[in-house]
Amino acid sequence: MTHRHKTFRSDDALCDAWHFPGQGEAFAGDGGRPVVVMAHGLGGTKDSGLQAFAERLAAAGLDVLAFDYRGFGASGGAPRQRVDLRGQADDYRAALCAAARLDGADPNRLILWGVSLAGGHVLSVGAHRRDVAAVVALTPLVDGPAAGLLAARHHSMPSMLRSTAIGTRSRVAALRGLPPVTIPIVGRPGETAALTLDGYFEDYTALAGPTWRNEIDAGVALELGTYRPGKDAAGLRCPLLVQIADFDRSAPPHAAAVAAARGRAEVRHYPCDHFDVWPGRDWFDAAVAHQISFLSRHLGAGSPPAGSPRHYGTAGSPRHDGTAGSPRHDDAAPTTTR
Repeated sequence: MTHRHKTFRSDDALCDAWHFPGQGEAFAGDGGRPVVVMAHGLGGTKDSGLQAFAERLAAAGLDVLAFDYRGFGASGGAPRQRVDLRGQADDYRAALCAAARLDGADPNRLILWGVSLAGGHVLSVGAHRRDVAAVVALTPLVDGPAAGLLAARHHSMPSMLRSTAIGTRSRVAALRGLPPVTIPIVGRPGETAALTLDGYFEDYTALAGPTWRNEIDAGVALELGTYRPGKDAAGLRCPLLVQIADFDRSAPPHAAAVAAARGRAEVRHYPCDHFDVWPGRDWFDAAVAHQISFLSRHLGAGSPPAGSPRHYGTAGSPRHDGTAGSPRHDDAAPTTTR
């Protein structure tokens, strides 16, 4: 499927984007088509796995605008390779404005789509807007402190302290006007990198596109320490789909379930790790099919008014009952969250 090249301004830089026009009439309405606005997770670029999601959604009838954050991929902006959480949320807001201006777009049916770190961004951004008609959060990282505790289970204390020290050096350098200290985004176990779990190097680099760089400002660890977008889920006024990898080693599944409960979400579970829902992996087809089903029910032509969100298990995986703060796991039939 071909896409159209677009750019839009976010603060002081141009963000680079791909527009995938929707096919068919399944989502067509009097005001135009819904537009899915999507971006990648930690250090990712739109040419690193997002295209397959965008193509599936566009084939189902949804317009899609996939973009790179400032400082990453084909987008402008400096410093390069620095994860600025507030700045990335601002990029999403600018992308929503750009999506609303696309030919044939329905400005009242914009959809926020985020994966991993971006799965948290879409909760925060969506909670403060009225032009967002639905939110999709795939294996979302919604609680930085919880992610730190999960990382501590898989890494030695010396490696955790080393990461903190390098991150502090980078922040001090930035305050002095010096270039940031950088580390690889992903490495093998025992190496210094943001992600070093067994198998993650192969999983991430298999997705890597031509604009992706295996480099990131080491200060990201300090940024994430206070990042808790899951709390914003309660402010969402639109349907929310949260897709949880039950054996996720980087984005805590329990925290995602709690955020889902706050947002009265429909929840889908997959018995896999973080990268197993990506193109070419076992759970990609199921994950994208659930996204299309969710969006069809809420935004498809002739769709009924949204009812109570529901929770689903996948292939016998645990299901959360949606009780805020105290998720329960079982394999019962789907139940409503409230």
